[in-house]
Amino acid sequence: MLIIMQTHAPYTVITGASKGLGKALAVACAKRKRNVILVSLPGEDIQDLADSLALTYQIQTASFEADLTDSEELQALCDWIKSNFEIDLLINNAGIGGSAQFDKISKSKIDQMMLLNVRALVMLTHELLPLLKVQKEGYILNIASMASFSPIPFKTVYPATKAFVYSFSRGLSAELSDGNITVSVAHPGPMPTNPEVSRRIAKHNSLVKKMTLTAEETAEICLHRLFKRNKMIIPGLMNQISLFILKLFPVGWKLVFLRKTIAKEITTDKQQVKWVPKVQSI
Repeated sequence: MLIIMQTHAPYTVITGASKGLGKALAVACAKRKRNVILVSLPGEDIQDLADSLALTYQIQTASFEADLTDSEELQALCDWIKSNFEIDLLINNAGIGGSAQFDKISKSKIDQMMLLNVRALVMLTHELLPLLKVQKEGYILNIASMASFSPIPFKTVYPATKAFVYSFSRGLSAELSDGNITVSVAHPGPMPTNPEVSRRIAKHNSLVKKMTLTAEETAEICLHRLFKRNKMIIPGLMNQISLFILKLFPVGWKLVFLRKTIAKEITTDKQQVKWVPKVQSI
């Protein structure tokens, strides 16, 4: 971990901050002169990113390496933050997904997805909420997905976890509505955050490709709307249109369409699922 010149200014906590949307959110926060605490898995050079942001944007930064699916490491992160920092924004971004037949995914991968996408987000929010409550204004931004709005064959577990994030966020938002904390949930569409995700996007139809935004574009939209206190954030006009269209069709019709679309990602029976940390995609 790295701490650079602790100050009285509150910090923003960002999980999954080493790459993809998490890194883009870190940069977007730094551009707004927000101090940041960057959280990533070990071995992802998160300290280098923290140093770079501190030097480039003249902010205070800290970093912490942890596997958030490990209860002890998650608790260590929470204890470290509570002992050393004031925070006014928590961004729960870390998440994993992938495409494969459900019965061909290992139990450990399924467990990892549920622990990271659901449990880690909930427990981190529960542990850090008291720190947010003492601020004049506090914010929570949970990163869900466009996948939150429909079950999806060959993803199966991923959209279920993101539907949980949506439900949890809206419920918590209502619970805290008479206080100082804004809870927002963002639903990004596909983002070409690495070659593997770009390959998967390329297999989809033209509508999905039109829904695609860069991580940087998505991050800017999310923060802009968060600070406007939007409770639900759908980045990109095409994603908003897609959601409107999605609501018009019965679930059975959607499942037929989505099965055909997602099946294009599964090119052979021998293909192994790619579980990509910190990727939010449909």
